[in-house]
This record gives sequence, C-alpha cells and structure tokens, in this order.
Amino acid sequence: MVPVECFYVLSALLFFIGVFGFITRRNLISMLISVELILNSVDINFAAFNRILYPGEMEGFFFSLFSIGVSAAETAVALAIIINVYRNFHSDRVDSIENLKN
Repeated sequence: MVPVECFYVLSALLFFIGVFGFITRRNLISMLISVELILNSVDINFAAFNRILYPGEMEGFFFSLFSIGVSAAETAVALAIIINVYRNFHSDRVDSIENLKN
C-alpha cells in the first residue's frame, strides 16, 4: 500500500512543474500542456483526500472523473483556438496574439 503522503508529494511536484511551465513558456501548446499538468495534480489530490476523509466512499473519484471530463472539453476548445490563431498569424507564440489588442 502506497502512503498518501507520496500522492501529496507527486501532486505538489506536478503542480509546480505546471506553474513553472506556464510562466516560462511562450508557446501556446506548451502552455496548454502545463495547464493540463496542473489539472492532473488536482485530480490526484481529489483521490488522495477521498482516501483519507472518506475511505469507503467514492466522492473524490467522482470529482476526479468530472474534472477529467472538464479538462477534455477545455483542451478541445483550447486546441481549436490555437489552430485558429495559427491560421491567422502563422505562429503559435503568445507574442503573435499581441496583434489582437489593436
């Protein structure tokens, strides 16, 4: 049996890698992957807290499944936006979106 603290460490590691990647990257696809890492760390926390607070019940797992569904929808919309930006500006860099302000 894996201790719950290992899940917390993994979740924190994924969260900080995602935040670091989101802040430092300027490529839209890399930023999307970083957001997905952050959402995956949240899913791990849902499951880990469910194991501690409600060991016999499944609320945390249902929240995780709901969050995975929302993440899939968010990824589909984000990829559609990125494809549209690439078609209009021929670049997938965040700097190219600066032209939308004018």
